Amino acid sequence: MSIVIDRRLNDRNKSAVNRARFIRRYKEQIQRAVGDLAAKRGITDMEQGGDVSIPSRDIREPTIHHGPGGDQEYVHPGNHSFNAGDRLPRPQGQGSGGGGSGEGDGSGSEDNFIFTLSREEFMNLFFDDLELPHLVRNFLGEVRDFKMQRAGYTPSGVPANLSVPRSLRNATARRIALSAPLRRQIAELEAQEEREDDLVRRAEIEEQIALLRGRIDRVPFLDDIDLRFRHRVKVPQPISRAVMFCLMDVSASMTEDKKDLAKRFFTLLYLFLSRKYEKVEVVFIRHTDNAEEVDEQRFFHDTQSGGTVVQSALRLMHEIAVERYPSQAWNIYGAQVSDGDAFGADPEKSRAWLAEQLLPLCRYYAYIEVPDDEDHTSPLSYAYARIESPRFAMKSVTSRAGVYPVLRDLFKREAAV
Repeated sequence: MSIVIDRRLNDRNKSAVNRARFIRRYKEQIQRAVGDLAAKRGITDMEQGGDVSIPSRDIREPTIHHGPGGDQEYVHPGNHSFNAGDRLPRPQGQGSGGGGSGEGDGSGSEDNFIFTLSREEFMNLFFDDLELPHLVRNFLGEVRDFKMQRAGYTPSGVPANLSVPRSLRNATARRIALSAPLRRQIAELEAQEEREDDLVRRAEIEEQIALLRGRIDRVPFLDDIDLRFRHRVKVPQPISRAVMFCLMDVSASMTEDKKDLAKRFFTLLYLFLSRKYEKVEVVFIRHTDNAEEVDEQRFFHDTQSGGTVVQSALRLMHEIAVERYPSQAWNIYGAQVSDGDAFGADPEKSRAWLAEQLLPLCRYYAYIEVPDDEDHTSPLSYAYARIESPRFAMKSVTSRAGVYPVLRDLFKREAAV
C-alpha cells in the first residue's frame, strides 16, 4: 500500500484543512456571528463572504504548564535601579486600581478574534440544516445526477470487488471442461484393459492411464481467467422539478422598512433555492390593486402605489401554475409577504381562493406578515388563521434580525421518520 501526501500550498499559503477544522470545532460560535452579520447587511451584499468576530473566551483551550512552585531567585542582567526587597509601583492605567490616563478600561475585556469567511463558507453556515419541505418527486425530469448500480461481473477489477463464489464456479467449470476428454479416454482404456489378455499390452495401457491421470492432476485449481469482479456503472438518476412563487405587496401601505424586510426574506429564499436545487424555477409576482409578473430586478427595486387587492396576486399565481406548471409535472411552492392591510371582502375572498384553488396545487405555501407591531392583527392574517392545512404556514416579522429565524423555521430540515 502506498500513501500519497499532498503538501502543495493553498491560496495565500493558508491551509484549507486547518480552516475546515477550525470551522468544525467552533461552528456554533461562527454560526452565531454569521447570523448577527446577516442582520446588518444589505440585500446586495447578502451572498458575499466577510469577517466574523468571535470572542476570545469562546476559543480559549486549556493548557498544561509548569507553575512557579518553591522559592526561586533570579538575577537579571542590567539592573541598575532596584535591590532585593524593593516594592515596585503599579503601572498606571491598568487594572482596577489604576487612576492614570492609560487606555486600559480595567474591565479585563479581551480583543475579539476576527475570522474571514469565503463566500462558500458563509453560504454553507448561513443555510446549514435547511431543506425545502415536502419535496416529493412528482415528475422525473431532466437528468442531472447519477448513481452507481450493479451491472454483473467483469474479468478485471480491484481485490475489494472480487466475487469468490462466482470465481470458484468458473474454476469448477473450467476444470470439468478441460478434464472431460481425458476422463473419457481413461474410461475407454480401462474397458480395453479388462478385455486384454496380453500382460505386456495391459502394462502399456496402465502406463497410458497413469499419464492421463497426471495430466488431470496438473489442471490448476484456480486460474486468472476464473476471477470475476463485481461491476458497477453510473446510471442516470432523474431529479424532481419545483417552482417557487414569490408574491409581494407593494401598495402604499407598505413602507420602505416593510419592503426592506420583504426583500430580505425573498433574497434569502432565492439564495437558498438556487443553492439547494438545480431544477427550481422562481416566479416573481407583485401586486397592489392589480397583480403582474415581473423579473427579479423589477420585483426588488421598482416602486408602485395604490390599494391592496391580495386576490389578484393569488389569481395570477393560479393562472401561471395551471398554464405553465401543471401539478402533475411540477412541485409548486408559494411564499407571500404583505403587511396584511386589506379592505372590504378581499381578505375573506383571498382566504377562500387560497384554500380552495391554490393549496390543492401546492406542496407548501408560506405567508409572511410584516406588521407595524407584533400585537397587531391584520384583516388578512385574521382570515388566513382559519386555514387548516399542513401545506400552509403563517409567520410574522417585525425586524431585520427576525427574517433569518423565520426562514429557518419555515424551511428547517424535517426529522427523518
